[in-house]
Amino acid sequence: MNDDRFHVYDTTLRDGAQQEGLNLTVTDKLAIARHLDDLGVGFIEGGWPGANPKDTEFFRLAQTELDLKYAQLAAFGATRRAGTKAADDPLVAALRESGAPVVTLVAKSHDRHVELALRTTLQENLAMIRDTVSHLRAEGQRVFLDAEHFFDGYKSNPAYALEVLRTAAEAGASVIALCDTNGGMLPDELAEVVHVATGTSARIGIHCHDDTGCAVANTLAAVKAGATHVQGCANGYGERSGNANLFTVVANLQLKRGFDLVPRESLADMTRIAHAITEVTNVTPNSHAPYVGVSAFAHKAGLHASAIKVDPNLYQHIDPAEVGNDMRMLVSDMAGRASVELKGRELGYELSAETSRELVNRVKEMESRGYTFEAADASFELLLRDTVAGERKRHFEVESWRVIVERTRGGELVSEATVKLYAKGERIVATGEGNGPVNAMDRAVRLGLERLYPELAEVELIDFKVRILEGTHGTDAVTRVLVTSSDATTEWSTVGVDENIIEASWQALEQAVTYGLLRAGHVAG
Repeated sequence: MNDDRFHVYDTTLRDGAQQEGLNLTVTDKLAIARHLDDLGVGFIEGGWPGANPKDTEFFRLAQTELDLKYAQLAAFGATRRAGTKAADDPLVAALRESGAPVVTLVAKSHDRHVELALRTTLQENLAMIRDTVSHLRAEGQRVFLDAEHFFDGYKSNPAYALEVLRTAAEAGASVIALCDTNGGMLPDELAEVVHVATGTSARIGIHCHDDTGCAVANTLAAVKAGATHVQGCANGYGERSGNANLFTVVANLQLKRGFDLVPRESLADMTRIAHAITEVTNVTPNSHAPYVGVSAFAHKAGLHASAIKVDPNLYQHIDPAEVGNDMRMLVSDMAGRASVELKGRELGYELSAETSRELVNRVKEMESRGYTFEAADASFELLLRDTVAGERKRHFEVESWRVIVERTRGGELVSEATVKLYAKGERIVATGEGNGPVNAMDRAVRLGLERLYPELAEVELIDFKVRILEGTHGTDAVTRVLVTSSDATTEWSTVGVDENIIEASWQALEQAVTYGLLRAGHVAG
């Protein structure tokens, strides 16, 4: 278990799962819990047993299938219903029987919510809190309280909002998290209220939503005002605009404020963990996310590259390795020699000044025609190799290709591609069918080359993007195609540009196959 002086509490499996379009199975939740434990968080909120069959099953399986190194599981639920006893409430019983060492109760701290949503009196709401907390404490569970709508409640009736905190603390709640449930607070006003709330005997925590874009800033402001328990969600998941991004909060507190929250080796694994969780949730990762985004340490401007060449810290606020990320140099029409030289070094090439100048000129000329290399690293590496070699080098040469798209009488669309290639001294003719012209060309190339290069069986096209470039219109418009390929261990992107969309697609596909062969260790002739 982590040091109890400061808490990192994750609520991805409950609050984060309320994000639109995010639907987690029990297996998903178990997998995410393991990733969060790898990070070293102190508490993982597993869900609401009793109210949700999936969450009830999660807590049942967690007892035998989760071997947590750092974290304790917390079961989330509500205080007893009005007019009953906590010992007789079936939902309180589900919390009691969940097997979780910690129970987090949500309670109303906004007077209008008590009267309009709960439809009970302010005094009965206090009794519900007191009875439920003391009952669960007597049953041997540690109790945290989420003071829902606390900041709005404090604005409406500060005396009552603070009385909710005092009641929970006196009943035995060891943590009271102040919830900015509507996400409308700003850091300065939030900090003032947190400072007032720290007068209770319980530890004060903070739970922020991101509706003003301030969830992380509000969390940091609360810590500065005295909170010693922070709640958040992996990758900022959550309802509406999401919750405070737990990865950003942890990295900021540990690297900027000196808090010792998670093991250093776990922090250095943060980027991998963030991306592993996106694989489970099937939510596209935010490439611009602080610390863990693929673009978090990506540099494009030539001025930046010139400075980074002297000292990387001139344009980076931390060493990316501290959170398991990497510095990336982007090559574009903004690139200067420094950008190209650094990118070349990243790829394993030490470029001469003459080669760098030539490569910069080629990049700028090609990008003026619509190519983009910041989104197509593999295309840039092939261009770099050609420039260094002084000639175009490929594993195969193309004699011709042809694509036929036929619409049958029954309305079915059939695409057929034929490619004629030269590879390893052989002339190859291959035909492939697909659900579109690009898919058909991709299959034809594989059919033709797999006998000579069996590694191509592992390469697959996983994404295909088309963009009509500005400045041209109608069917004569210039088209840019980006293709992403994978060999099951890594991904790479290639680009093609032409007025004909099929030709642009062919360019990107040809480069994708060539790069895949280079990755497999085949030297281009």
